[in-house]
Amino acid sequence: MPKKPATSALPDTTLPYEAAYARLEALVESLESGEVSLADLVTKFEEGHQLLKICQTHLRAAELKIEKLKLDDAGEPSFVPLDEETES
Repeated sequence: MPKKPATSALPDTTLPYEAAYARLEALVESLESGEVSLADLVTKFEEGHQLLKICQTHLRAAELKIEKLKLDDAGEPSFVPLDEETES
C-alpha cells in the first residue's frame, strides 16, 4: 500500500512561538471570512491544529522555566521554580 504523501502546508515543528501564533491568527481570519472552499477549509484546519500544538508546546516549555517570587521563612524574597511550588 503506498504511503500518503506528506502535506507541505503543515508547519515546521521548529517554528518559533511568535511565528506559529501569527500564522494561526491569519488562518483563523481566513476561515472566518467564509470564502474558503471545503477542501481548503480542511487543509487550513489541519494546519491550524498543528500550529496550535506548536504553540502549546512552546507555552508548556516556558511555563516550566518560570520562577515565582516567594518570601522565605526569614521574610527574604526567593525564587522558587514553578514545579516546586505545585508539589508543596
